[in-house]
Amino acid sequence: MSESVPKSHSKLIQVFSDQGPLAETISGYRMRQQQLEMALAIEAAIKGNKQLVAEAGTGTGKTFAYLIPALLSGGKVIVSTGTKTLQDQLYTRDLPAVRDALKVPVTVAMLKGRANYVCHFHLERAANEGRFVSREDAGYVHIIRNFMENSSTGDKAELTEVPENATIWPSVTSTRDNCMGQECNYYKDCFVMEARKRALAADVVVVNHHLFFADVMLRDEGVAELLPSANTVIFDEAHQLPEVAGLFFGEDVSTSQLLELARDAEAEYITTAKDCPALQEAANKLEKSVRDFRLVFAYEGSRMPVQKALALKNFDTAYADMQEKLKALTDVLETQAARDPALENCWQRGAALMVQLQRWLGAENANLVRWVEVFTQSVQLHATPLSVAEGFGKQLNAQPRAWIFTSATLAVKSDFSHYVNQMGLTNADTGYWSSPFDYDKQALFYAPPDMPDPNSPGYSASVAAAALPVIQASQGRAFVLCTSLRAMREIHALLKEAFEQNGIEYPLLMQGESSRTELLERFRKRGNAVLVGSQSFWEGVDVRGEALSCVIIDKLPFAPPDDPVLSARIDKLNAEGKNAFMEYQLPYAVITLKQGAGRLIRDEADRGVLMICDPRLITKPYGRRIWQSLPPFKRTRVLADVLAFFE
Repeated sequence: MSESVPKSHSKLIQVFSDQGPLAETISGYRMRQQQLEMALAIEAAIKGNKQLVAEAGTGTGKTFAYLIPALLSGGKVIVSTGTKTLQDQLYTRDLPAVRDALKVPVTVAMLKGRANYVCHFHLERAANEGRFVSREDAGYVHIIRNFMENSSTGDKAELTEVPENATIWPSVTSTRDNCMGQECNYYKDCFVMEARKRALAADVVVVNHHLFFADVMLRDEGVAELLPSANTVIFDEAHQLPEVAGLFFGEDVSTSQLLELARDAEAEYITTAKDCPALQEAANKLEKSVRDFRLVFAYEGSRMPVQKALALKNFDTAYADMQEKLKALTDVLETQAARDPALENCWQRGAALMVQLQRWLGAENANLVRWVEVFTQSVQLHATPLSVAEGFGKQLNAQPRAWIFTSATLAVKSDFSHYVNQMGLTNADTGYWSSPFDYDKQALFYAPPDMPDPNSPGYSASVAAAALPVIQASQGRAFVLCTSLRAMREIHALLKEAFEQNGIEYPLLMQGESSRTELLERFRKRGNAVLVGSQSFWEGVDVRGEALSCVIIDKLPFAPPDDPVLSARIDKLNAEGKNAFMEYQLPYAVITLKQGAGRLIRDEADRGVLMICDPRLITKPYGRRIWQSLPPFKRTRVLADVLAFFE
């Protein structure tokens, strides 16, 4: 045994060396000690079927550090990512590059959630009914049909002519609720089934976190069949897992599911059951009662605990009415179910939704927090677990395999206890590799003096005023990252006004003006733009070179204390005699802040200034713990140092 270990190590060391296959095939490749050490730790975890939690700073090259030992291990590998962007990048760029360099004959497949694949049945039905939200949608149907007839995958990401947010997509893709499975006439041609077959046969399968957990819990997306044969599961961007797992270990029901059922039932009335007018009538009544229920809540974007929702005027009667109308529709559907598989599907969905609505209202589970989230058109009723450790722990120990969790942000000052406890990784090894970048030379961290309390009314104005000279010194080329949408809009408006008054002509962009991809494209192209963003720009955004030379953060990103799940978790920790602030809120803020700060230096040649406006970084005892968790920037509180850095 002892001889075989150095032998495999020598293989990895050779692969990563300056004379190895990576150096020969990948332009600009250079051996990095951190990358090799991380790869050796992952190799050991795969061999020993162990759990490994690994933080690797920006620039370590963590993708190759996990792909190479995984591909050389010879077993079946599932790689799960936090975003579709990274999923596509792994599948189209990184995996082929590694496979070609190593000359290993592995097969690779990508599996996405069913909403990403065109559905033959729903496309035909949408085209036949011709009921579209807009004129564009009517045009898109022909483009999508043409694509469907000529595509081997049916993956909507390949069809760039139809925007990702076009309102037609829900009508031409399936959901877990409305998929007919083997009863469907198009089952043999189904793109979702094809994707699953390819995934089952492949050596390496790339999925995303939502898909992984939806499947583990709901057995719906094809991963459940993959898991038994997988020797290694790798989570990249693993800092997102606690939140994603929470969504799926809980129980949710949305009014949009009821609306979808009402519309599908009406569509079946039109196509199959014209002689049953009671069906159309019951569907219309359900749709109206769902819209009335939405009107109980004032505005979109609010999240409230169940107690607050129950106290709203008309909540009880509107909820009861919705349940009653759903039951009436389900009763009619039961009389028609035998006529057609689609009608039977509607009937079964109605019955399942009745149970879910009943259960949500009556749920008394100490580990579940019931809360409500309000959107423009819909209301989501959540029951979220206070902890996912137990649920996820069961998955981890189901059978021997290696579990690798990696991200640039998992630890607080190289301490992993927060993450390990959240995920139930009691037996995990941990590894910490700092970034190979020279932050002392490449970057400057600026904490402006004399900033007011972050909760004071004029705080956004102070942020904009302090940011202005820094933005001028960096000649635009800045991200302004805000902790809330409200702060983002205020700071954007204040900067716009200041730009006009001072004749500053840098393009000023704001999250929400168009899609994230399009905004980033414009930001890179202009080369001197200022982009004001909120949550979507704190992570998963990669702008190399001079176009991004400054990152300004308005506040420390503590989760809002009125968030229903957070406040329930705080209460639980405090009741157990723990310090919820130090054990939960602070680590959360540190990990989020590290993500935002990580946007700045993406490359050995990048230079830039990180400006964090929040005075608590200096004035509070915990501030030191926060900035010590950031990369080792040179630090200053003097504006002149910032100006000199840019000169």
